[in-house]
Amino acid sequence: MLAMQLTLLKSKIHRAVVTGASLDYEGSLTISADLAELVGLVQHEKILVSNLNNGERFETYAIYGEPRRGVIELNGATAHLGKIGDRLTIMSFARCTPEEAALHAPRIAVLNEKNEVARYEERDSGPSLRVVGK
Repeated sequence: MLAMQLTLLKSKIHRAVVTGASLDYEGSLTISADLAELVGLVQHEKILVSNLNNGERFETYAIYGEPRRGVIELNGATAHLGKIGDRLTIMSFARCTPEEAALHAPRIAVLNEKNEVARYEERDSGPSLRVVGK
């Protein structure tokens, strides 16, 4: 018998500010490599994105942008789903067994208006939100 699989939040970048949009690009969402790596997003990983300004939700994949630049760019068709200055939540999910789920902790970064990490969370057992850069 196959074990039941649960789908849990793996990675989340919250309140990212859109810094660019390119209709001519083939697709995806460009994310500064340091931000993606911080929350465990892998290059070309499927992501779910929600736009806090207009309520749009879409799936695409992540590509790495230049690190430490705060780059968040809508590419291809996704450029129609937001504009520069919009706030996004970027999420990826993982499938795991109930036993793995009991030990799972998502990696979450909350960004400020300059796409700098304001808070970072990686739970081991309980909530432990900590301020970064202070």
